[in-house]
Amino acid sequence: MELLKQRILKDGTLEEGNILKVDSFLNHQLDVELLNEIGKELKRRFSREKIDKILTIETSGIAIAVIAAQYFHVPVVFARKTDSKTMDKDIYESTVYSYTKEKNYTIRVAKRFLEKGENILLIDDFLARGRAMEGLIEILRQSDCNLAGIGIVIEKGFQEGGKNLRDRGIKLESLAIIDESMDGEITFM
Repeated sequence: MELLKQRILKDGTLEEGNILKVDSFLNHQLDVELLNEIGKELKRRFSREKIDKILTIETSGIAIAVIAAQYFHVPVVFARKTDSKTMDKDIYESTVYSYTKEKNYTIRVAKRFLEKGENILLIDDFLARGRAMEGLIEILRQSDCNLAGIGIVIEKGFQEGGKNLRDRGIKLESLAIIDESMDGEITFM
């Protein structure tokens, strides 16, 4: 997606450890017009799939999933990372390791929001090692839902997450795939 790539080059910054910072438009301050184009592109790429719901993980995936959902005309469910008094007791859960925060999270989805046999599209802002997607896939396994595909805004192509998911036959669409950065320059695959 050329518009996204241009925005990454213009406003993205590389931090130590190949951390791509896009908080000025994607995951802290949000460029709603860009998100709208991302939503349209995800709908285009998954137009042949039957999608009943979109599932993401809090926090950064929510805005992207909500914008995309308006084109699919389906609800969005998000896996919570934090426990809450209002959270249902009857839940699916999985553990996800975050490399950027260097800790494990238990993610939870209320069982009443995922019905057996539903076709679920997973959406998130980044894919690196794939731990968040693996956690969401585990929740789909527990719920007997079908994985319709995975939509990612930015994939770190130099890390194993995308390759591992594609090698398993999962339909994975990444709108921008970053190659390993050399000398602080962002390049795309």
